[in-house]
Amino acid sequence: SSRQALEQARVAVEEQDDVKAVVKRLEEENTELRRQARHVEKEQRSLSSQAEGLQEERLLAEGQGLREQIQVQAARMASLEVSGGTVATVGGAGGCV
Repeated sequence: SSRQALEQARVAVEEQDDVKAVVKRLEEENTELRRQARHVEKEQRSLSSQAEGLQEERLLAEGQGLREQIQVQAARMASLEVSGGTVATVGGAGGCV
């Protein structure tokens, strides 16, 4: 009976040690997962910032392209107005003389 009690105590101590080892391993895994989560969050913020920068660059490039198109169209209109105005003036003056 005494031997059985000692054996049960020894088994209980071994089980407790096993549980402590599992708890320690789980705590270490939890610490590592938290570290990885912080790293991923930092990476995500960086990627988000890069995406915003690229979006801004794209919008600026589009805006520059549109400004250039407007300048080309304005130059064409000015050219047409000048040549159209010259023809009208010449034609009008020719008709009056």
